[in-house]
Amino acid sequence: MSAKRFFAILCWLILVCPAGAQPPGEPAGGATLDWRPPDGAHSSAPQSEVTRTADTRVRPASDSSAEAAPEAEPTPRSTPAAAPSRGNGSLPNEHGQVWREYDIAPYTVRVTTTRRPEQALVDWILRETGYEAWHGEALGILSATRRTLRVYHTPEMQQVVADLVDRFVSSEAETWQFSLRIITVDHPGWRMRVQRLLRPVTVQTPGVGAWLLPREDAAVLLTELQRRNDFREHTSPLLQVDNGQSTVVSAMRTRPYIRDILLRADLWQGFEPQAGTVDEGFSLEFSPLLTSDRQLIDAVIKCHIDQVERMIPVELEAPTAAAPRQRTPIEVPQMVQFRFHERFRWPVGQALLVGMGTVPLPVPVDAKAMQLVPGIPLPLPKSPPRAELLVLIEAKGPAAPTVTRTPSGAPSGGMHR
Repeated sequence: MSAKRFFAILCWLILVCPAGAQPPGEPAGGATLDWRPPDGAHSSAPQSEVTRTADTRVRPASDSSAEAAPEAEPTPRSTPAAAPSRGNGSLPNEHGQVWREYDIAPYTVRVTTTRRPEQALVDWILRETGYEAWHGEALGILSATRRTLRVYHTPEMQQVVADLVDRFVSSEAETWQFSLRIITVDHPGWRMRVQRLLRPVTVQTPGVGAWLLPREDAAVLLTELQRRNDFREHTSPLLQVDNGQSTVVSAMRTRPYIRDILLRADLWQGFEPQAGTVDEGFSLEFSPLLTSDRQLIDAVIKCHIDQVERMIPVELEAPTAAAPRQRTPIEVPQMVQFRFHERFRWPVGQALLVGMGTVPLPVPVDAKAMQLVPGIPLPLPKSPPRAELLVLIEAKGPAAPTVTRTPSGAPSGGMHR
């Protein structure tokens, strides 16, 4: 076939066949035209142009009826959205921040009641300055090791930190004695006889009252409370606390119950009981810190009370082949909680009385306390017990140093820990 005849046939195909139609001899299914001239034919047009022309004719790009190709799924980004940078290599100090390091070894080496005594300094700094001061616009750094406290903040904040560190270091972890009495009375009418002795102080927790009174009046108050039939003193320890550290007085008990069942066909009863426990009782945490002149006491008091009012029974189905209607009981505890967290400041020579209000009474009611006539107890109340919780705190002064004997018999002094 001559070249002229080949080009004539090609032009006729382009003009006669409409776009999208299948020309004679073209493979079905919209395959790409791959036409080659017979051997010996010499075409002046490159083969790539012929193929490109046929592609345009078979699959036009502007066909609106054709289905759009599905979009490719986006590849996950390898870089974080925050786009962190390394900065300029120095700490920001737009607010005048300065770096200070405080030597706290004179305090920490003397504390043997905890593994991390430096944590008490961090806790008191955060209480005094507030947590927001270290996470706001002005960059702040607070870090403590056993020997060094490192602080990066404004000069005003550094002054606050320095005053607190002085209160710790100057005392050298001096041990102080505190009398901490936890008392409950059934009725809040105890106030009527001792109101003249109490000087109220501000409290943030709703329903809680606090008062200051001299030590002599504190003894009178305790005598008046002991005369009441509903007076119960749960603990009266003489605590020895390292200055700035915390101590906990608690009376907790674990109460077991069946919380759920696990159906098992391999057991004769058809199920396996799932045991659970719940802790009830009270816990009081006391954290005192004296001022540098030993005239004032700053103290944080935390009180947690958990009481199980009752166990609600629930019948669950546990059918077996021998007992298709079998049921077994589980228990759901009905609990009530009380939380208290306050900070107080008062003179060393006075006592602090905190009335928590009428709260759950987690300790068992003494049957002897329910007797009006000896030998004839009254029936216990059906409702969960409630009582007003009173906490009386009094500083007794520094702990006396213990005296030990050397092998030669000469006494040697040392602080009691």
